Amino acid sequence: MEAILTRMLTPSQRAILVQFLRFGTVGFIGFVVDNFCVYGLRGSIGLYWAGAVAYLFAATTTWGLNRLWTFRATSSGAAHKQWALFLATNLVGFVLNRGTYFILISVSALCRDNPVIATFSGTLVGMFLNFHFSRTIVFREGKS
Repeated sequence: MEAILTRMLTPSQRAILVQFLRFGTVGFIGFVVDNFCVYGLRGSIGLYWAGAVAYLFAATTTWGLNRLWTFRATSSGAAHKQWALFLATNLVGFVLNRGTYFILISVSALCRDNPVIATFSGTLVGMFLNFHFSRTIVFREGKS
């Protein structure tokens, strides 16, 4: 498989693919954190607030793991500033992610009974945009 990718992709394309696969792996971990929080909090604060709180925990988890692993080579600067930039630049992804979640739990009994469907759908909707922003804004090369 590696030989096929070597022939088909340039070194920079392979590097982006590796970053995207790492980003996806980190995203899966964030998905687990997201669902753990939603399921843990839904009984006490309801599904809407549980979804909002869970996003903050999941986003913080994914920022940290992306900083340490996915974009380690280009990650620099003060962590708290980078975390704030990560949250700010992924705001559109947040709107897509949580918008999908909120719509699905509002209109679908299946999603209300099984919020994992809504969180997974939201994750997919926001993933590509969040990868682009993370790569080009938050963890870009040459950033001071």
